[in-house]
Amino acid sequence: MPEEKVQEKVPVTVLTGYLGAGKTTLLNRILSEQHGKKYAVIVNEFGEIGIDNDIVVGADEEVFEMNNGCICCTVRGDLVRILDGLMRRKGKFDAIIVETTGLADPAPVAQTFFIDENVGRKTRLDAVVTVADARWLNDRLKDAPEAKNQIAFADVILINKTDLVTPEELSEVEARIRGINPYAKVHKTQRANIALDQVLGRNAFDLDRILDIEPDFLGGDDHDHHHHDHNNDHHHEHDHDHDHKHAHSHGGLKHYHDEDMQSISLRTDKPLNPDKFFPWVQELVQKEGPSILR
Repeated sequence: MPEEKVQEKVPVTVLTGYLGAGKTTLLNRILSEQHGKKYAVIVNEFGEIGIDNDIVVGADEEVFEMNNGCICCTVRGDLVRILDGLMRRKGKFDAIIVETTGLADPAPVAQTFFIDENVGRKTRLDAVVTVADARWLNDRLKDAPEAKNQIAFADVILINKTDLVTPEELSEVEARIRGINPYAKVHKTQRANIALDQVLGRNAFDLDRILDIEPDFLGGDDHDHHHHDHNNDHHHEHDHDHDHKHAHSHGGLKHYHDEDMQSISLRTDKPLNPDKFFPWVQELVQKEGPSILR
């Protein structure tokens, strides 16, 4: 009987990876394949204006957006509410895919499926799938603690954009990854091209391994959580700014975000002049490229 109950739970894949690694590309591959399955998709973005929802393919799929915060902390309650709502419509989809923001620590996201009683009763965490950028991962491991956590908690890792590095560089990246997480299944990809059975339906999440990494994983409200100084600047054409700086301490695992990370959103109701816009963007990237993340 217990095994039957486990099988009845809806499988959830958490898709994570640092900004620009190729998470949405992988998600689009999943949704565009002829697999005959229907997925409920939850997309989280750090910025106030969501754009990933507009580039996720699959008109038949249901996409739920969570914007203006990280799924691992400030909008974590939204994840629980969306999952609760989906469970009331059980049977209309085969599985759930959660695409986190590139700034998310996957540990508190995974924890949700174990410490929230209602969510844990009706869903099961199938795997944490991390997409890593072969070109930039080594740099991100130096300056972004989230990137290391995304590797450490992964059950499946895609080293993506392998065409942008030399074989020697690729070997170095793989060695760094295996040094952080020797247990995950590692795949090398270009444009996140991979057989779907290598990332979905893996039943790969290993709670015992995670407890070795994070002994407080199954803890509840008595663990500290720090979220330092994210800034979300939302600019309309009338130059209306919102600055949100916050440091939380509430239930969940202790984890850290880059305190200098900012999100800037630009919105206008009028068409842009491409002859002015594209040179401006190119100049901005040329001057500030190393400091700009997608």
